[in-house]
Amino acid sequence: MDECRSRHVTPRTHVGPPDFRYIPPVDLSPLTIAGLSLVALIAGLVDAIAGGGGLLTVPALLATGIPTPMVFGTNKGSAVFGSGAALLRFWRARLIDTRRARILFPLGFLGSCAGAFLLTLLDPKVLRPIVLVLLVGAGFVVAFVRPPASHTGTPSRRAGLKAAALALLIGAYDGFFGPGTGTFLIIGFVVLLHLSLQEASANAKVVNFASNLAAMIFLAWKGLVIWKVSIPMAVGQFVGGTLGAQLAVKGGDTLVRRVVLLVVLALVARLGYDLVHP
Repeated sequence: MDECRSRHVTPRTHVGPPDFRYIPPVDLSPLTIAGLSLVALIAGLVDAIAGGGGLLTVPALLATGIPTPMVFGTNKGSAVFGSGAALLRFWRARLIDTRRARILFPLGFLGSCAGAFLLTLLDPKVLRPIVLVLLVGAGFVVAFVRPPASHTGTPSRRAGLKAAALALLIGAYDGFFGPGTGTFLIIGFVVLLHLSLQEASANAKVVNFASNLAAMIFLAWKGLVIWKVSIPMAVGQFVGGTLGAQLAVKGGDTLVRRVVLLVVLALVARLGYDLVHP
């Protein structure tokens, strides 16, 4: 672990896009991996309800000394199982709009591929100030906008196009940076499609699963997923995602609203801290 902390991902003289050829090997103890799996379980639970699970898993992975590029890859390798488990539970509860999902899934997948590719070219830090402002806005929406208890009527074609654009853009954001992806999707579906928070949380998992899957495939192809860490965390994410979706189904809008607000506040605090202490 100390060796991981002492070595650099890239040489000091490197300027420009990240160079993944200089990533050192990683060797974590079974106890550390077990701890990461527990964090992943909690993250999967929170993420299934309101998004923001990466707020827990990414710092935990960074604390082990794993190089940053591999943190992103390893996190996606486990997060895809959490979002997949939540999607399956919401599907069984019939909260997923299957007709809309046929459009949102491929757009989220393509957007994430583009974002993950951009991750290999640019520094994700450039997004942090923008994300901070957007999350504050999202918090106001959750606190003061009252969506209907259930979706009534058919959204207009223009609303459908906006939802498709949202899936593409947030998918790209998730592949590139990630924090708050599920939260942004939930707010977007509430505002654009007038879904209840429960329905928005469920349908957000369609895009979230697609974006996680695309980013995982791309980053694994780049050799940035540590499978001996990611697979145990995936088990935790799967269990947490299943439990979180079950709570969202039973707790309805009240539970989702409260958890989304907590996640927004935590994300704002975390990103604000990162801006002050880069």
